[in-house]
Amino acid sequence: MKAERNAEVVWEGTLVKGHGTLNGKSGALTNMPLTWASRVERSDGRTSPEELIAAAHAGCYAMAFAATLERDGTPPESLHVAATCAIDDASGGPKISQVHLNVTGRVPGLDQARFEEEAQKAEKGCPVSNALRNNVAISVTARLEG
Repeated sequence: MKAERNAEVVWEGTLVKGHGTLNGKSGALTNMPLTWASRVERSDGRTSPEELIAAAHAGCYAMAFAATLERDGTPPESLHVAATCAIDDASGGPKISQVHLNVTGRVPGLDQARFEEEAQKAEKGCPVSNALRNNVAISVTARLEG
């Protein structure tokens, strides 16, 4: 299995005063504005690479967790994944330093301890986690509902 997806950005001006527009070839991301301020200050309706990484990571992890649970004989009724991607300059320049995944779910037949184990197992099998691993700190908090 090999799949490729494409996106492009047109940027005008300098880093701080400039602005860009992002488009995905699928049509799902259309004319999304981005600026330096949307990365480090207020988003004001604009996106940022960090928001896009958070979205990609949340979506990928949700799929990886669903697959892990199903493979282990306890398919989920539902999973809710929130991802937070942080950028900082602690190392002397801007760097995406961490992503935190917060997942809640309804999974019949699991207790909290097993849910947490499965959540960690899924993180190890998530393609986005694996792309970021060893460069970005990744953490997971998992809470079983009901």
